Amino acid sequence: MSAVSVSAGETELAILSSYIGDWKGESALIGGDQPEPFRCRLSVAKGNQTKVTYTGRCSLVSANLSISGTISFNEARQQYEAAMSSNAGFTGLAIGRLSGQQIAFDLREQQKDRSGSDVRIGSQILLADGSITVNFEVEFNNSGDVLTASVPFTQ
Repeated sequence: MSAVSVSAGETELAILSSYIGDWKGESALIGGDQPEPFRCRLSVAKGNQTKVTYTGRCSLVSANLSISGTISFNEARQQYEAAMSSNAGFTGLAIGRLSGQQIAFDLREQQKDRSGSDVRIGSQILLADGSITVNFEVEFNNSGDVLTASVPFTQ
């Protein structure tokens, strides 16, 4: 391992570490009969080696969503990676796209809802200039209905 790759990995870890702390955000879930309040908390902590861990909880009028995962820099592949799982059965791994000072992770998955219909679930995590935004999207393939929320977080 050369000194250049060590310092490169340290730079990426420093960027991820700058997001450590407790965050909160609120928005509205759009696409149903009427917008539904959507409030979230997110905790980012130091993980093992070149990772940070995160746990979050979002509350809606009718449900709670819990998420957890890791964000890391894969030095061998020279890329950021985010893993996520949720109490809704959603799990995913996304490669971070670096653009200027922003890192975007897009997590997408196809699932079945309780009635067996196809559902597309997506989540995007944006890390930009010391702020975090999480975008959620659920598309019910049978009806074409789409529910979305964009949650800006502050510390």
